[in-house]
Parts: sequence; C-alpha cells; structure tokens
Amino acid sequence: MNQNEIDEKSTVYGSHRLSIAPMLDWTDRHCRFFHRLMTRRAMLYTEMVTAPAVIHGPRERLLGFSPAEHPVALQLGGSDPAELAQAVRVAAPHGHDEINLNVGCPSDRVQSGCFGAVLMERPALVADCVAAMIAESPVPVTVKCRIGVDEQEPSEILPAFLETVAAAGVRHFVIHARKAWLQGLSPRENREIPPLDYPLVIAMKRRFPELTICLNGGVATLSQAEELLAQGLDGVMIGRAAYNEPELLIGADRLWGCEPPRDLDRVLADMRPYIAEHLAAGGRLHQITRHMLGLFSGRPGARHWRRILSEGASRPGAGLDLFDEALEAVRPRAA
Repeated sequence: MNQNEIDEKSTVYGSHRLSIAPMLDWTDRHCRFFHRLMTRRAMLYTEMVTAPAVIHGPRERLLGFSPAEHPVALQLGGSDPAELAQAVRVAAPHGHDEINLNVGCPSDRVQSGCFGAVLMERPALVADCVAAMIAESPVPVTVKCRIGVDEQEPSEILPAFLETVAAAGVRHFVIHARKAWLQGLSPRENREIPPLDYPLVIAMKRRFPELTICLNGGVATLSQAEELLAQGLDGVMIGRAAYNEPELLIGADRLWGCEPPRDLDRVLADMRPYIAEHLAAGGRLHQITRHMLGLFSGRPGARHWRRILSEGASRPGAGLDLFDEALEAVRPRAA
C-alpha cells in the first residue's frame, strides 16, 4: 500500500485538527492516558524515540501504550534511512496510528547524532529517510520540522524543503513556526527567543493546498487555535500550555463541534483505577501525578495540590490515600 492509499484509509487524520506535541521526558504513556481522558479527538504524540533505541532497547517500555490512548503517533529520531526503516518494522506491530520523523529538535545531543533540526539543512537526506519509512509503514508517515535553522532564509528554504520531502511521499507536515539556532541557544531558548512566523506557515498551506499543514509554536489557548484554523491551516499543535494547564483539554473537542467527554471530577475519578493498577504492578505514584500538577491552575488551593503531590508522591509506599489527601486540600477551594 502506498502512502496516498494509507492516507485515504486513515480514520484518524481529522484528529490533527488539534494535537499535543511530543515533549521529551513529559509525554510518556501516563501523561497520554491522562490527556486522553480530557479529549477524545486530539492526536497524542509519544516522546521522541531514536531509531537505535527502538531497534536495540526495551521495546515494550519505549513503544507500549494503552489502547485507550488512540489516536496516538510515534515520533522517531534518526537520519539513517535503513535504520529508520528497521525501527518502523519493529514498531509496526504495536499499532500506533502514525509514525512521525523529528526534523525540529535543536538539542545538542540530537545534533551530535545528525538528526532533529540539523536535518533542515539536508532535505534530500530527509526525503531518503521518509521514503524508506513509508516502504515499511502500514500507517501514515509524517514530518515535524522548523521553518529553518541558523542563517537560512525561511521563505526560501521552507517551500523547497516541503517540496523535496513531499516528493518522497509525505503528505502531512507539522511546522514549528520558529527558526532553530543550532549554536548559541539552549533548547528552551529555541522555544522562546526566535520570533514566531505564523504567516509563513499559513502561506505554505496556500502554496501546497494538497498537503496537510499543521502549525506548532506558541499556541497557548483553544481560542488561539480556533483563530489559526480559521485562516486555513489543517491543524494546530499545542505543547507546554496543554501540559502546564491540562484543563484546557477538557474543552478541546469543541474544535470538532463535539461536547466535552467529561468534566474534571469525572477525569479524576477515572484516574483512580489507572493509578491503582500502576501501583499494583510496582509503579510509583509520582510517575503519574507529576503530569497532573498543573490541574487547578489559577484556582484557590492549587498550591496545596502541587505541594502535597510534589513532596509526597515520590516517597516509598505513596498511594491513593495521598492522592485523595491532595484532592481534599483543593476541592473545597475549587468549588
């Protein structure tokens, strides 16, 4: 099956109207389960996993996820076409809904491996990589990239990059609307200092109407996402705003004209059996609750919620009683 046929058969492409960004050390399976309780529709992404790790590492830990997380995309990092193809073969039985290639991360450890944002300088190699991945993938292969790096002129290199990679079969791009500076800025600074260029990303959708173009970078509210979608983009990706203030996801399904799946009380109730199962399997409470600290943000009691969980959830033996203690501390103030 070729990539166009895969795209036509995919039932989850509409999920890209809103997606939650892949965030290293953050969007693990516990985070994704929690986010899924608040939105049925949004596409969830894994943390970036390198192709060698998929091939040689603990596959269940790196690739496993709950069926409740669907639709979920696996993000891979790498620059060797044969290695990426092998990683896709290994991952395919796990049943992700999409395989995404990282061409946007600016961290030093990514650059040293010649993948991530540095690949913006090598579009022909990216094309070779995605062609090899597509040949092995039963699901869509997509690319997440920047508008350029270092001294590149985004208005010149971005359309050329999209054209080259699209010619290899990719129909879907998530574009972080900032340059990445490979030297002189930290990954955090690369998320904040280079100016956002939303008009350029919107212009790419107009120039390539046949492609699915989604925008990432600086989007902090659902209203902002709606405004961007109204300008013709196919989707918007939200990152740290969704992590730091996860309650915004409870209203996310309105972007599809749907009612929220449940309120916060229901979300918290549904987390209890998930936490209990994780603890019974030998897991630690903080592995889950660290993703929930942003709940109640801006409400009275939020500080108590964060303090109780931050101080206690990593202690040996911490369980649902501590979770309930944190809820009791915040609920009367949030009522």
